[in-house]
Amino acid sequence: MGLEVELLAPRGASRRDLADELARRCGGRVRPVFHTDSEPSAAPGVERFLHLTPGFDVLDAAGALRCSLVDDTTIVADLDPGAPPRPGWYRILSDDPRLLRLVAARTDPAEGIGSVLAPVAELFGVEVETLGAVRRVQDAAGATIALAAPLPGERERPCEVVTPPLAAGHREALEPLLSAARDLGFTVPREAAVHLHVDGAPFQQAVAFSNVVRLFGTWRAALWELFATNPHCRRLAPLPAALVELVEEPGADWERLRTQAAGTGVSKFCDVNLARVLGLRPGPQTLEVRLLPGAIDADEVLAQVLLVQRLLDRCRDERPFPRPRAGEGSAAELLALVGG
Repeated sequence: MGLEVELLAPRGASRRDLADELARRCGGRVRPVFHTDSEPSAAPGVERFLHLTPGFDVLDAAGALRCSLVDDTTIVADLDPGAPPRPGWYRILSDDPRLLRLVAARTDPAEGIGSVLAPVAELFGVEVETLGAVRRVQDAAGATIALAAPLPGERERPCEVVTPPLAAGHREALEPLLSAARDLGFTVPREAAVHLHVDGAPFQQAVAFSNVVRLFGTWRAALWELFATNPHCRRLAPLPAALVELVEEPGADWERLRTQAAGTGVSKFCDVNLARVLGLRPGPQTLEVRLLPGAIDADEVLAQVLLVQRLLDRCRDERPFPRPRAGEGSAAELLALVGG
């Protein structure tokens, strides 16, 4: 499994401070990286900008990845939107995902805002333009390729701790990361969640996939009660009703079910993210559970993880996952189904 734990640095500090402390404790080093996400756009005719923001890989003394520390744009309530940009912190913006991937491949996250876009400009045979604090690259026809702009509003403070896949020793891997964060004064932000990624392969067959849909599609209220899901968490939504109905159709094999499920409006931003199980997004084919509440203690996180594991183990059973007796059921009724 892999974990994503959303934290917040104290005012005046940043996720880089946590990266430096973790590297110091393990005798390793910090590797700057870019993290890809999106943000609303104020530009006419552009709904969202895609962006690259500063992140940091923490490598141990042997060069193995301990964790990555990146921004999470859902964390906003505890930030001061009017705070001036912190020197050295910037983001790169584009309105085209292909161009942003090109920029990410050509730029060095360790460079400053004044030089980071130079390789992109060279690729297009143009110069980097300076527009106040912003740097811009346009192609020869005047179309904007990318902008580099200071990172506003304390965006250096959100810190999503992303672990590599963990096959064993989960507490031993996670608690040192979170204890260092606690020691530096990091806290759980208002919108925080913990995301759990598990291997999606066992759910790429009709019975297990259908049971996951039944669990998250018909027991939503019970799941939120059971896990004490954070009501302030953003980017959570029920599974599409069409998907919940689809898995009740008899006799579906996996390939037909996968194809039909892909057309139901499945999104990454549901209580459970099935997009990679269905092959709709690039990257590792994981199943992501997104409704766990924020925490900064490994024992709290892993207690929730074990409960998720029990539910997912039941989904792998050949028997259909039952529907609640009434409404969306209760936490006690759900627990009873897995021997709790």
